[in-house]
Amino acid sequence: MSGHSKWSTIKRKKGANDAKKGKIFTKLVREVTTAARLGGGELQSNPRLRAAIAAAKASRMPADNIERAIKKGTGVLEGPPVEEVAYEGYGAGGVAFYVEAQTDNRHRTSSDVRAAFSKQGGNLGATGSVSYLFTKRGVVCFAQSDCSEAQLLDALLDAGADELRCEEGQWVLECAPQDLPAVIDAADAAQLRYDSAAISMLPETTIPVGGEEAEQVMRLFERLDDLDDVQNVHSNFTLTAAEA
Repeated sequence: MSGHSKWSTIKRKKGANDAKKGKIFTKLVREVTTAARLGGGELQSNPRLRAAIAAAKASRMPADNIERAIKKGTGVLEGPPVEEVAYEGYGAGGVAFYVEAQTDNRHRTSSDVRAAFSKQGGNLGATGSVSYLFTKRGVVCFAQSDCSEAQLLDALLDAGADELRCEEGQWVLECAPQDLPAVIDAADAAQLRYDSAAISMLPETTIPVGGEEAEQVMRLFERLDDLDDVQNVHSNFTLTAAEA
């Protein structure tokens, strides 16, 4: 399966600025809280929470922040009620977008997402209109300078890793979503440092875009990703050689 780097490259380029604004930590905390609220605070019985904590640790989030997020999710600490919602739509050139959000005001979030699509020449679609174009996968990224292909395969194959490839100086490892916590545990045990770990929606096929379409698609991606309530933006575009 391919396509992960086609849009995650943009997120990596934005990463430094987002971190300065605290947006990455905000989204990670929200996911830990939601995972704890839905499945409880016990790691062994809540694989989603384990994956959320792994992603938080990969971004160097302090342990105290993680602990507070879990307590909010389990009700030990007070916090506003939050629900999960997904939005599906199309951008320029027929590019598909799948947007995951967590919000305490569905009307506000829906309005913000709809406005983002409208301003960049896209259209918000009905539930199910694009989700079939993506597959949910666990994705862990390692810097090539930190480890070798052989090290990753030796340590992580038995834990559930089922695909490994090189993309732009990174090893990108995939696994079934339910195997992500075990893969992270195995990486930790082998002292293999990972740059990111998350459950993602990867496109089955990609659509090449260039010129004005590429600019519109990238602006839409960034506008959606910048919305406070949006957790993740997934898309199936790839840039043509002239735009990459």
